[in-house]
Amino acid sequence: MRLARFEELDHIKPFDCGDADLNGFLCDDASYYQRQLLANTFVLEDEHQTIAYFCLLNDKISQTTIAKNLWRKIRKTLPHEKHLGSYPAVKIGRLAVSIQYKGKGLGTDLISAIKQMLVNNTAVSACRFLTVDAYKDALPFYLKNGFRLLVNDIEEELYTVPMYFDLKELCD
Repeated sequence: MRLARFEELDHIKPFDCGDADLNGFLCDDASYYQRQLLANTFVLEDEHQTIAYFCLLNDKISQTTIAKNLWRKIRKTLPHEKHLGSYPAVKIGRLAVSIQYKGKGLGTDLISAIKQMLVNNTAVSACRFLTVDAYKDALPFYLKNGFRLLVNDIEEELYTVPMYFDLKELCD
């Protein structure tokens, strides 16, 4: 298996995660997002197939976009003299694992790898948080991987739920 940036690949090997939207992003949109500098996609593959992929893009956690009680909770984790109106984040735009590899811990391994990538490679830019707009059925997965909700209540009409992980937890 190898993990490669999307632009390093000659072609995309067959992939099916069981979700048409996630399959379609890899085949139809990842290249565009890469060319437009909107998101970087990373692909895990073997000789025959794409096993998984994820894409990362810039984000922020801002006091204007979350509830006051959650904002106070986040600010408590930061030194008082460094309080800002928003904090830098990297967002997981997409994360998908092939049907053949689901339930084998690969998604958790990818989340751990993403966290380590962000903590260990701060030469150009730094970020404090890792965010994701999780599909509702993926909430248990992200909670298991240390993410917290960025909303007080999960509204029924929401398609995704905003979540965050404080990368500083890995540095202490």
